Amino acid sequence: MYIERVVRIIAGSFILISLLLAHYVSPYWLWFTAFVGANLFQSGFTQFCPMFNILAKLGVPKWPNDCGCK
Repeated sequence: MYIERVVRIIAGSFILISLLLAHYVSPYWLWFTAFVGANLFQSGFTQFCPMFNILAKLGVPKWPNDCGCK
């Protein structure tokens, strides 16, 4: 798997988990949902994503041909 797909999976997971936490634990978890959404929005314009940088440092391949994927 390459970095763009991993970022999307992590962002989607964060949103779903925070929505569940907001429903069952505290509505303040919706702030985390808003934070993830705002990060996705700004990264669409600026091409800067903190999770992308973290995963790149962990060695996740940036492109499909770097990981042997088809």
